[in-house]
Amino acid sequence: MRYWPLLLLATISANARETDWRGAWDGTLYAYTTATDLTDESQLNPDNQIAELAEHLTTGEARFNLKAENGIWRITARPILFLQDKPSSSVQRKNDAYLSQWQVHLRIAQAWSLSAGREVLNWGPAQFRSLSSPFYFDNGRSNPLYELSGLDRLKLSWTPNMNTTLTTAYLEDSGHDAGQTDDAWRDAWLEKWDQRGEDWTLGLTLAQADGRRPFIGAHGQLGIGPAVMLYTEAAAGTRVNGLVSPTDPGLPFILLSESSRRTDWLLGGAYAFDSGSSINFEYLHYGHGYTEDESAAYFARAATAPMAAALALAAAPPLLNRNYLHLVWQSNLMEQAGYARLMFTRNLDDGSNELAGYGEHKLSTRITGFALGIYNTGGEQREFSSLMTRRILLGVKIVLP
Repeated sequence: MRYWPLLLLATISANARETDWRGAWDGTLYAYTTATDLTDESQLNPDNQIAELAEHLTTGEARFNLKAENGIWRITARPILFLQDKPSSSVQRKNDAYLSQWQVHLRIAQAWSLSAGREVLNWGPAQFRSLSSPFYFDNGRSNPLYELSGLDRLKLSWTPNMNTTLTTAYLEDSGHDAGQTDDAWRDAWLEKWDQRGEDWTLGLTLAQADGRRPFIGAHGQLGIGPAVMLYTEAAAGTRVNGLVSPTDPGLPFILLSESSRRTDWLLGGAYAFDSGSSINFEYLHYGHGYTEDESAAYFARAATAPMAAALALAAAPPLLNRNYLHLVWQSNLMEQAGYARLMFTRNLDDGSNELAGYGEHKLSTRITGFALGIYNTGGEQREFSSLMTRRILLGVKIVLP
């Protein structure tokens, strides 16, 4: 980040004035193996020559949380160490060490705070996809092992009371491993308003990237009694490198530097049982996705040549079609012995399905075993089964210190 020397000087200055610093840390070690069954005769990835998906993976991770603070300053960091062996892939090993998040936070006054660093700017109640945040469409909630990495930003917040927050942020880039050409939120501004009531919340978001049309997002939720919650998310914006799929498969793909503005919206509800388990129902309409005819032409065109398939994989919208149903059941989060989560997603346009389950079981006070399974149906010309049919992940995690 271009402004990190100023932050360092400010931190040193504060340290000279304030000596009552308190520190804390924790961490988790992960070790897991993954096996994937790829789709036979995939039109997007014939013979696995384009995506080069690994059928077997062995992964080790160390995720740490570090914190130091006094009455004015708070400094946090989340370093990640990542080791992965991919024997069935052309790139057989991946090693990485990076800061997933870090932050220097200054309390200017009772209601004002200034912070800089790398933060996961994700919000909204939806489980399937996040619409109201322009930065993390895939919010990672369908995969509890998924590590979201933050965006580099400078942020000013005003919180006059417990119910209202106004935030202004400048986004330098997309943080760790952000490419020079595909960083959609480089040099962008963010304005966010959050309002909270006794049993409801509302949030509005405006983001403007350099040279792009603005993004507008909103989210809200309402509690009805102790067991029912209704929620919604909506967004209007564009996509960088939007891939147009004409309904005539004889015509080529069209790649736009910025797609047309589209509207996305999600309606959801949650019910909490007396046992502490809960179930979520969500319907998502994704305006950037393809119609049924555009989707059929997408697969037909991708099957004509490897270059067409490569473009189809690289630039397709993050959800291929427009209408989705998503169901989630999860066990009591406070249960000490373990945790379970079942997820079902149906593409209502092409009829493909994804069934996934995640579970944890505590083996000792610090060691937990976990498993993730995914089963996709629909065939090679349907979204969820176009690349893979099954995946199983098994592993353990160890809590530190």
